[in-house]
Amino acid sequence: MTPIRSLSVSALALVAGLTGSVARAELDDEIQVYADEINDPGQFGVELHAITFPSARSVPDYAGEVTPNHALYLTTELSWGLSKTFEAGMYIPFARDSDGGFYSGGVKGRLKWLPVKEDEAVGGWYAGANVEYGYEPRRFSDVAYHAELRTMFGWRDHDWLLGINPTFGWDLSNGASGQGDFNFGFKGTRRVAEGLAMGIEYYADTGPLANMLPRQQQDQKLFFVIDVDRAPWVFNFGIGTGLTAATADTTIKFIFELPI
Repeated sequence: MTPIRSLSVSALALVAGLTGSVARAELDDEIQVYADEINDPGQFGVELHAITFPSARSVPDYAGEVTPNHALYLTTELSWGLSKTFEAGMYIPFARDSDGGFYSGGVKGRLKWLPVKEDEAVGGWYAGANVEYGYEPRRFSDVAYHAELRTMFGWRDHDWLLGINPTFGWDLSNGASGQGDFNFGFKGTRRVAEGLAMGIEYYADTGPLANMLPRQQQDQKLFFVIDVDRAPWVFNFGIGTGLTAATADTTIKFIFELPI
């Protein structure tokens, strides 16, 4: 999706964590790799994230948890361009469980910084960071407050996008130890027609940074993705498969940019 259009609405819904013996449950309001998209100064954006799990964990990790199996997660993302290198945003997630119940998923704010960014038509490297802080109700997480630092590195030109997101997260309440978790995301797409790109996205949640989980206890997903950027249609669609025993078998995500 073109950076100057960063109203890009990400259809994502999200996953609760791994099994209780492996990692705490956690609401995930987006499944995407951050690239070089950033709003122009003063530009306002709205995105819709939707995620569903046709085949996933149905046994709760703790009493009252909303499990991902057959659930639908919807998140509205609002974004504001503060300058050429800074963007602020807010996530407002909701979820519908497999029984039809509808719940608020809390709220999260973010600040994106993208100091290195080349013109897409010319091609080049980009680099930046995104800081987030949010609250999640107990239906989705056994820890209420969290913080995250997502780093963004990659290359883009007219035909190719290659990006990685090494990400660090911290629990900030409910007796949290302060030990950070590590996540990793990769995206590689190629333009196949004007306004249409295809490729893959890969995500791995490795658990505590100082004591990473064994591979089969990590949440690892591989998606086939399609990016469309033909006004008025700007969206990302992906179908993912789990690569480990601790991961949902099937995940479907959709990212749609709302025209405003």
